[in-house]
Amino acid sequence: MKFTPAALLVFLLFPALSLAHGPTPQKAKESLEINAPVDTVWDAVKQFDGISSWHPDVKDSTGDGKHESGGVRTITLQNDGQIVEELDFYSDKDHEYSYRLKTENVQAFPTSSYSIALQVTPGETADSSIVTLKSRFYRGDTGNTPPEKLNDEAAVKAMNEFFKNGLTGLKQKLEK
Repeated sequence: MKFTPAALLVFLLFPALSLAHGPTPQKAKESLEINAPVDTVWDAVKQFDGISSWHPDVKDSTGDGKHESGGVRTITLQNDGQIVEELDFYSDKDHEYSYRLKTENVQAFPTSSYSIALQVTPGETADSSIVTLKSRFYRGDTGNTPPEKLNDEAAVKAMNEFFKNGLTGLKQKLEK
């Protein structure tokens, strides 16, 4: 059996190619019912650069004040790490926005990229709301053998904790 040079090259490279792989996208989603009307909850979260007023993991947040695609905020986490995020979508009417990581800092947060959506919807009663955070993200180290602090598990844990802590902080602020 004869192989052309191109076929031989593919045959020799195939085993190596089958071992090479990159990270798979991870997902997180958390929702929490808050005993406050949609408009009240939306007023608390709609200021994109005001996350530090309700999220206990965020020490400080600043931004350009824009509520449209391209709006930017810098958040300083409690561990003093800074992350820059950018709005992709904002709808005051639908009580939702989505944003993404603009400048990564894997020492502060173990992801290399993410997109997050926040939405406030009516709850079971007229005086309650459901806040949902969902994300798609990649681990901090996208190589084939990431260190433990930058692997998929670390990224999933960090994102879920960030969501849970934020929703709990928002609930505590609004249900005083």
